[in-house]
Amino acid sequence: MASVKIKFRPSTVKGRPGTIVYFVTCYRIVRQIATEYKVFPCEWDEKQSRLVVTPNNERTAIIQLINQRLEREVNKLNRIIEAFDRSRHDYSSDDIIREFQNSGKEVSFFTFLESVIVRLQQLKHTGTAKNYRAALGSFKRFRNNEDIPIEAIDQITMEDYQAYLKSAGLTPNSISFYTRILRAVYNRAVEQELTKDRKPFRTVFTGMEKTLKRAILISDIKRIRDLDLSLNSSLEFARDIFLFLFFCRGMSFIDAAFLKKTDIQNSILTYRRHKTSQVLHIKIIKPIKELIDRYSSKDLPYLLPIITRSNRNERKQYETALRRINNSLKLIANMVKLPIPLTTYVARHAWATIAKSKNVPINVISDALGHDSIATTQIYLASIDTSVIDKANELIIKDL
Repeated sequence: MASVKIKFRPSTVKGRPGTIVYFVTCYRIVRQIATEYKVFPCEWDEKQSRLVVTPNNERTAIIQLINQRLEREVNKLNRIIEAFDRSRHDYSSDDIIREFQNSGKEVSFFTFLESVIVRLQQLKHTGTAKNYRAALGSFKRFRNNEDIPIEAIDQITMEDYQAYLKSAGLTPNSISFYTRILRAVYNRAVEQELTKDRKPFRTVFTGMEKTLKRAILISDIKRIRDLDLSLNSSLEFARDIFLFLFFCRGMSFIDAAFLKKTDIQNSILTYRRHKTSQVLHIKIIKPIKELIDRYSSKDLPYLLPIITRSNRNERKQYETALRRINNSLKLIANMVKLPIPLTTYVARHAWATIAKSKNVPINVISDALGHDSIATTQIYLASIDTSVIDKANELIIKDL
């Protein structure tokens, strides 16, 4: 008679997550299967042999997904044992594990995508994980929640999915958003030799159609800057955050939200991009300093009052602030009669476009924005001196 237990193996390095391990026992011979699931000691309930949700809300989704997969895999091991009990008298722990690993070669697409999401969350790629979860939800609706083996993903499946999205009224770029994510997941499965590459995405749209421009002119920036918003603090704050992003070479809002006072040393702001982990350095010129002085609070470790409660779901605070600021920017756009909707992201496009109009080299612009994807930015091959970028920034801002 064989049995399966789940156990937690702590990491030998303090502060690092440990590993979930399956213990398969047959005729007192114990074998182990180390899983890919990494969790912290506080997330493991030894008595119940299962994961528990901790007060850290950011990992709630991760724990729930891992628990679901643990339950499925343990059930699978138990079914293998039951099959062996019915069909043969003599089998070992090694036989059980071998059958488990062999049967695991046909991985379902939903399950594999869930594992990718878990990994992204473990790596703190929260935004990407959120996008992947949206793609999974869309594909599940298309499939009426009926899972499909990765081996069964083919050209017809993806063409039917694309037609489903079109019938739902999605634009080509929205369709591409989902198909590109599914393609990335499929390619990952191919790399892990879970399936042969059948090129299922070759006839569906995974590109990007040109959309209305998001950039605005330097004259538009001036009009936004010169607005008298002193009687409306929320509009004034939104406008000033927009200007801060522009002055900081089109900084992304998420990077600005998590800036700390300690990131400034010797009048240089140094930060790491959330999206690419690239380290950028920005000279604190007068317009930037004025905004920092206006909004910096002694009670907060952060440079700007976007995240105002430390250690209390900071990601949610950032997302709430982004929605509030973008709503205010829409009102500001109407006030100055802009031809396009105004969002924090427009500051990034505007900086790049204005820099290009002033003949700033494309590699300097790419380095200034912190891009590292050749596919989307055609970025430089050699590093650019930070002082060159700062000069480009001052060249743009001096016209205000």
